[in-house]
Amino acid sequence: MKRVVLKISGEALANQGGCGINPKYISKIALEIKTLHDKGAQIGIVNGAGNMWRGRDAKEYGMPRTHADYMGMLGTVFNSLALQSALENLGLEVKVMSALSVPAVAEDYNSKRAKAYLEENKIVIFAGGTGSPFFSTDTTAALRAAEVNAEYILMAKNGVDGVYDSDPRKNKDAKRYSHLTFDDLVNQHLQVMDLTAATLCSENDIKIVVFDMNVEGNISKVYEDHSIGTLIEK
Repeated sequence: MKRVVLKISGEALANQGGCGINPKYISKIALEIKTLHDKGAQIGIVNGAGNMWRGRDAKEYGMPRTHADYMGMLGTVFNSLALQSALENLGLEVKVMSALSVPAVAEDYNSKRAKAYLEENKIVIFAGGTGSPFFSTDTTAALRAAEVNAEYILMAKNGVDGVYDSDPRKNKDAKRYSHLTFDDLVNQHLQVMDLTAATLCSENDIKIVVFDMNVEGNISKVYEDHSIGTLIEK
C-alpha cells in the first residue's frame, strides 16, 4: 500500500476565470480521489490557494509579504473545507489539519496524529501551508510528505501532462521528459517546484510524478502508471 501526498492547485477548484470555488469541479476531483482511495492508497492532500489569493500580488497593493502569505494560508483552509465536504458526501472519512491554528474548523497539525489517521485509511487534508510565511504550497507538500513518510507526491497540473524542456503552450516542439532526477531540475532550471521543496524531496527520497489532472481518471491512474506523466527521483 502506497502513501501519497496529492498536490492540487487552487486554480483547479476555481470558477471559469480562475477565481472562487466551483462545486462541480470539486465534486469531480473528489470522485477521482475516491477511486484512488478505493485502490488502497493512503492519501494526504495539499491545496494551493491561487483561486483565492496570490501572495506575489502583494506588492501591487503595497502589502507586506508576511500579510500576503498569511492570506494565502487562510485561502488553503477555504479550499480544504470545500474539498472535505465533497469527499465526505461520498462516504469517505476526512480530517483537515491546519498548520495555521483555526480550531473552529480544523485540527491543529500534528505529524503523529496525521500518520495515525492515514494508517486508519482516513484522508488527511493539510491546510494552512507550513504555518510560516515565505514558503510555497509546494514546500508544504514536500514537508508533509517527509513528515508522514509518504513515498510519492502526485503533482496535479492543469492541462500540462508532465515536465517539458520549454513551455508546451508556447512551443509546439517542446520535449516532454518521462524521467528526471532532482539534479536535472536544478541544473536545467526546470520550473517544476521551488528549490526548497525539491531539496526536501531529494533528501528524503520522495518521488514526484507530475501529470495532467484535467484528463478524466488520471488522479487514480497515475498511482499505478507513472508513464502518463514525468517521474522525478534521485
